[in-house]
Amino acid sequence: MYPGKYAREFPEKAAAIHSITGETVTYQQLDENSNRLSQFLYDSGLRRGDHISIFMDNNLKYFEIAWAALRSGLYLTTINRYLTAPEVSYIVQDSMSKCLVTTSVLSEVAENLITESEFADCTLRLMCEGTIAGWDSYEDTLNSASPKPLTDQWLGSTMLYSSGTTGKPKGILRPLPPIRITDFDDDIPILGAYGFGLDTVYLSPAPLYHAAPFAFTNQVHRLGGTNVVMPRFDALEALRCIEEFSITHSQWVPTMFVRMLKLTDAERFQYDLSSHKVAIHAAAPCPVDVKKRMIEWWGPIIEEYYAGTEGNGITRIGSEEWLEHPGTVGKSAAGPIHICDEEGNELQIGQSGIVYFEQEQMSFEYHNAPEKTKEAQHPIHPNWSALGDVGYLDEDGYLYLTDRKTFMIISGGVNIYPQEIENALIMHDQILDVAVFGVPNEDFGEEVKAVVQLAEGIEGSADLEQDLIAFAREHLAHYMVPRSIDFIDELPRLPTGKLYKRILRDKYWGKHDSRII
Repeated sequence: MYPGKYAREFPEKAAAIHSITGETVTYQQLDENSNRLSQFLYDSGLRRGDHISIFMDNNLKYFEIAWAALRSGLYLTTINRYLTAPEVSYIVQDSMSKCLVTTSVLSEVAENLITESEFADCTLRLMCEGTIAGWDSYEDTLNSASPKPLTDQWLGSTMLYSSGTTGKPKGILRPLPPIRITDFDDDIPILGAYGFGLDTVYLSPAPLYHAAPFAFTNQVHRLGGTNVVMPRFDALEALRCIEEFSITHSQWVPTMFVRMLKLTDAERFQYDLSSHKVAIHAAAPCPVDVKKRMIEWWGPIIEEYYAGTEGNGITRIGSEEWLEHPGTVGKSAAGPIHICDEEGNELQIGQSGIVYFEQEQMSFEYHNAPEKTKEAQHPIHPNWSALGDVGYLDEDGYLYLTDRKTFMIISGGVNIYPQEIENALIMHDQILDVAVFGVPNEDFGEEVKAVVQLAEGIEGSADLEQDLIAFAREHLAHYMVPRSIDFIDELPRLPTGKLYKRILRDKYWGKHDSRII
């Protein structure tokens, strides 16, 4: 359904709560404010199929802006709040957004946006909780608009952008659904499988601009539940939130699990987590030992899925099933899986290759990038598409991911997958985060390099480097052991868990101008 239904049935029920301030948005407020913004956008000339963008921190107004687009037949693009003005301008221009909503927290970037020539076509510029030259007040705009729903509330959609780990991000475009939001049913198979419903209290510890947190929080509102939004992830604060708000459901990335497991026992066990029924994780493969420890701690409530923003297929697996098949990301829940070589030939069970999902027809395209759309398609079967991941299937149909195709290391003709090396190193007590990739080697083409972020209070040294290499030798085949380890204060990882490994790798290959996009 949509917030209007719950605004009538439970007007004072909390639709969203800020985890730190306690600020609450009721369903009545969510419904009225999204109506007001949709009326403003319509009066400004936007029609079904037009685009708007959000460039914000984790602000509760995110939800009313999203629902304004989704009840107006518009495409919505959520922009990474950590991007610079040129990077934001690129996405606004590429998406053809006619309206951008931001917040005063990002006023410095917003001020610089005005000088970007690409940004000139976006004439509707709204700023929440303050304003600067070139921007109109979001609050004043809403106050002057009608709280009544549009006559025709066509269902909108998102056009989210790829993370840009291997180049400029591209919008993932799907056809608009030919239905009105009032006809949108509440049958959401994946959420039903997780037990989402009216009583759900969902913790979102990640940025709302990212595909998964945005999708889950949006679907919670479709079912009348409550979202608890953290402004940013903090391991101890997340545990406190589970107790204080009686969280029933949550969604995480593996780096968050690692951070929580690095807490002391006294910190980890001081909160009552008994309300917590389902903890979902995705975004990156989880190291086997990390996941085993999380299941031991939280119990068999951990659910995993593998999917992409493209929505071309999905796998799922629960804790108990995973313990019988450790390391898998599950079986297909939508779309048969095919493992193929570079030429598109299907490989045998157990052989690693490019992971393709089969659909009846290609359900997405990359906006303004037909060459990237074609690259994602199978060379023989155009209704099979890939996300760039490498993996294999076992005899029972379970999928195991080995790494991203772009980060595979070829050393002396041997294919080496960094993920397995990273999974081993992260278990060392003195390592907080790690990235592994190939660097030039005169004899072998590439050699294995590890870049490590150490735990708080630990200093990097030549002795520690040798200790970590020795640790790797105990847990990895000899050809996987890093030849050298460098130390860094912080890896370029976004709060979504996405690691910009390209930025690290390029420096070793003589490229010094790499950015997020």
